[in-house]
Formats: sequence, C-alpha cells, structure tokens
Amino acid sequence: MSSHHIVRDDQEPALIIANGEACSRDLLDQLLEWSPLVIVLDSAIERVIELGIKVDVLIGDFDRNFEYEKYKDLQFPIDVIKVDCQNSTDLDKAYNYLIERNIPAANVVWATGRRADHTFSNLTNVVKFADQLKIVILDDYSKVFLLPRKYKKWYPKNTPISLIPLGKVDGISTNNLAYSLNNESLELGFRSGSSNHVVEDGIVDITYTDGYMLMMECFD
Repeated sequence: MSSHHIVRDDQEPALIIANGEACSRDLLDQLLEWSPLVIVLDSAIERVIELGIKVDVLIGDFDRNFEYEKYKDLQFPIDVIKVDCQNSTDLDKAYNYLIERNIPAANVVWATGRRADHTFSNLTNVVKFADQLKIVILDDYSKVFLLPRKYKKWYPKNTPISLIPLGKVDGISTNNLAYSLNNESLELGFRSGSSNHVVEDGIVDITYTDGYMLMMECFD
C-alpha cells in the first residue's frame, strides 16, 4: 500500500480526497508525497483503497447505510470520524476538522466533475473558511483558490487565468493580464473574468477592495 508519510509537520497542507471525478495518478502522487495528513470523504474510501493509498482520516455523515467501522481494521491505524450534521457537506466537515487541529492549509482533489451541484458547492464554499484555512482545489485542468485582496505572482506568457467573483467584487485592478481591469467590478451571473491570460512572462498583479474572488489557474 502506498505510503505518503514523507513529511510529518502540521504546517504542511493536508490532502483531502473528495468523491468527484478522479484526477490523474501523477497529480495525486505529487500531492501525496508532501502531505503529512490524508483525509478521505465518506464512501470515496473504497475508490482510494483500490489505488493502494494509506489514509489517516475517514470523515463524513456516513449515510446510506455506509459501513464505516470496517475501515478501522482495513486501514489501521486510521481515525474514523462520524459527523451527524446534514447542514454541512462532507468537505466542510473535513475543513472544520483541520481547523480544530490548527492545520493551516489543505489541498483538495476529486472535488470537481461528476455532479454539477457538488462541484459548484465545493468551489464556492471555500469563502466560509477564508479567515481560518488556506484551501487549494486541484484537478487535471485547473488550480482554484480564494484570491487575497493583494496578489502578486510570476507567470509564463499566455497562462490562462480566470477571475470568478463570489457575488459582487468591487475595486478590481489588474496588471499583465490581456483583459485588464482598472478599479472595476465583477459580479457572478452578470460579469465574470473568465478566460483571461497573461500578456508577458512576469509578475501578475491583482488587487480588489470588497468581496470575495476565486483565482483559477488553468491548464488547457
């Protein structure tokens, strides 16, 4: 069974494996190599075991007569955590678990694809944890995270970047993006910043004053 315990430091991002479309094994292995803690959501455990991956935590509400107790032996040692709350998603339950353990960051895979409602919820719910947890959602085509109010990062020319507002976002200014913004607003459902790209090799600079916005680094 594959081991991911190369790093043992709660300051490193945990890895959460949700139950959407699987990513490539290459991406999964890259994340496992540097993840001190691997959390799997609910019935996704069966798919993860088939890949020969050792899990540290299994968490969820375990509905639909899910027989979770057996994994205490199959994946020993493992923490199996049943959270009886229908007002939060299993992914939210994993975030809350990390916050309680004072782990500051999480990479999330298998959180997109398959059901559209789950994908939309997984991408937008990150705003609830903005002040407590740094969350990055990854699949084979994109890297998604909540953008801080002031952001600078070096990118290669033509890197696809999308800015997706969660509600309305005001006072947006950008530098080194093809479709620039100068103290402008984006609003979900009315005006988004999807399918932009980097003009030249160098620093992309993005600032905004109000609201919450997702950054999507895309890999076509």
